[in-house]
Amino acid sequence: MSVSGLCNICENADVEHGCDRCGKLVCDRHWDETTGLCTECSAETGGGRGKSDEPANPDDMPDGVDTYEF
Repeated sequence: MSVSGLCNICENADVEHGCDRCGKLVCDRHWDETTGLCTECSAETGGGRGKSDEPANPDDMPDGVDTYEF
């Protein structure tokens, strides 16, 4: 993508990419190439790790660990 201007996150570097989720124009420093998202959206969505940080198999959790979320 050919874009010009300042990064919408750091406002310093020339933009190179556009976020596929929020549309922000961002520099290489604030771009996650693996997800196609800006670093802010990548952090909000889990950075491509899926929807949950919990192990797929409950038996993989250490003893004495609860699964409660507050």
